[in-house]
Amino acid sequence: MAPATTWKEKIDTDEAQRFERHAQTLRELQRKNAAGRPASRALHAKGQCPVEATFTVLDNLPPHARAGLFAQPATYRAYVRYSNGSGKHQSDRAPDVRGIAIKVLGVPGKKIIPGMEDATTQDFLAIRSSSTPFRNADEFVGFVRAAASPALLLPRAFGLFGVGGTFKLLKKLTAGFGQPMPSLATTQYYSALPIAWGDYAVRYTLRPRASAAGAGGSGDAEYLTTELSARLAKEPVEYDFAVQFFESEDKTPIEDSSIDWSEADAPYVTVGRLTLPKQDTASDRGRRLAEFIEKLTFDPWHALTAHRPLGNMMCARNHAYRVSTQERGAAKEPDGSETF
Repeated sequence: MAPATTWKEKIDTDEAQRFERHAQTLRELQRKNAAGRPASRALHAKGQCPVEATFTVLDNLPPHARAGLFAQPATYRAYVRYSNGSGKHQSDRAPDVRGIAIKVLGVPGKKIIPGMEDATTQDFLAIRSSSTPFRNADEFVGFVRAAASPALLLPRAFGLFGVGGTFKLLKKLTAGFGQPMPSLATTQYYSALPIAWGDYAVRYTLRPRASAAGAGGSGDAEYLTTELSARLAKEPVEYDFAVQFFESEDKTPIEDSSIDWSEADAPYVTVGRLTLPKQDTASDRGRRLAEFIEKLTFDPWHALTAHRPLGNMMCARNHAYRVSTQERGAAKEPDGSETF
């Protein structure tokens, strides 16, 4: 049976103005973290082992999975950036959100961002958690702002979430941050937020195919880069790209990003394969490639209209990424003709 098409977004009348204020809050933190130096990203500032890749759309997909980029089987070049979630460059040993960003190259079709409709890129962003501790953008930005002043975190959080809500939220955050992070190659990543899939709505995941043997690195400040670089010097790294389709608002909500989409309610369908080929990240070419990728902007709104981001948190990201990119300086979208 085809998935449900009854999903809906809830858009408040003051949403655009509120999200613009949230974006300016993140810009202020971005400037504070820069401390007079050139601005980095507002969040996910520290990248790890930027690499080249291929992204393959699989054959024989069910009809409802054949949308947008996935309408036809094909293999595309791609760039991949791993990252820590903090707006500061800190040790890989520090507890943090972990992310992956994929920029697929050579993708035809109209894109969403005004002025970039003819770009030939499609971005996919994911984190280590299958949902977020926050229901919506107001909660997320409120907490980020409170956490910017550790001494004031608890009183500010109490004002936002109440005492019980604050400790419930901190418990979720602690559980997420406390997960071991032995390797980028063996970690599963999730969109945690929905996107359109033609007439349908999905969340997606990247399931690692790499062996966990030898993962863990040395534990130094850059151990995640060190471990992945050593792995790629010997062998490729692969992930299955799979999607969950919207089932119903109570089981697979569009607007509440704190709720997991249960695999029992919304089974995964594998639709693609991300492959990081064997490569020497320490070579001159590898370093030039890494420098190029670090300058790029990865944005869920760099997308085909068939894969439009959905829901409150995604709409807020549209404002936040635009402002953050303006602050650090926008890089030209790549077209795949780059040489290193």
